[in-house]
Amino acid sequence: MSAPTAPLTPPAAPAVAQRLLAATAERIRAARPDLVTGLDLTTMAGLERARTRIAADDAREDAVVVAVVRSPDLPLWAAETCAYALSLGPGQARAWRRAFTRTLHLAGQPLRLAGRFDFAHLAQDGSVGWTAPLPASTTATLRRLLKTFSAPKELSPHAPVTVRVPHPAGHPPARRAPVHRELYYATARVTVAEGLVHLNHLLAEAVLDGLIGSGDLLTLRPVPRLADVERPFAAVRTETDVHRPDTLQIYAALGTAI
Repeated sequence: MSAPTAPLTPPAAPAVAQRLLAATAERIRAARPDLVTGLDLTTMAGLERARTRIAADDAREDAVVVAVVRSPDLPLWAAETCAYALSLGPGQARAWRRAFTRTLHLAGQPLRLAGRFDFAHLAQDGSVGWTAPLPASTTATLRRLLKTFSAPKELSPHAPVTVRVPHPAGHPPARRAPVHRELYYATARVTVAEGLVHLNHLLAEAVLDGLIGSGDLLTLRPVPRLADVERPFAAVRTETDVHRPDTLQIYAALGTAI
């Protein structure tokens, strides 16, 4: 009789599980405190009720970003995602944050579409184009034209790569001196498409919260599991563990300034 197969990730210890719940609850409160009134967000049941309210909330449709993706180079994509978020005006930033930085990733050729659709930001190599945060109905034609970006291949581990966050053209100088942070993301059983979603939320919200600014250095460090990384984080991206729906998992994390 063969030995039982060990799970990919062991269940989180109670203290760790509570920290993940707290981080998830803080993200919801920061964006929409009105949606969690009366809910106990220290439990998974309370968190699920909050998510039900969020899914039913019409405000999610008020500021949706469409990102048209050709074939992202992950380090460059991370830097350009930050540059896009930095380029938003205060009103756009508030609206997008209120919509939980909702972003639809579609497969396409941004440079070929630039003449027909208005992109607020294009990556330096033309691999990704972002629309401004707009009501979902505004980008209906673009969304009908393109399919959801699908990249089912698992994220591959690689040596750490450091990138500098560009300064958006035409914007005032950075308000502080650049800092250097490490950006960790999980690769085990996480597809490229899923990784873009997790990193997009983490990076965009870190920019909107002032943790990342133009000129900052980000060192990307892929790891099989974030649970194995023992160091403090400035921000984390947590989501339900697809293999254990009653628990949370860290999919990406931003380190404290080096």
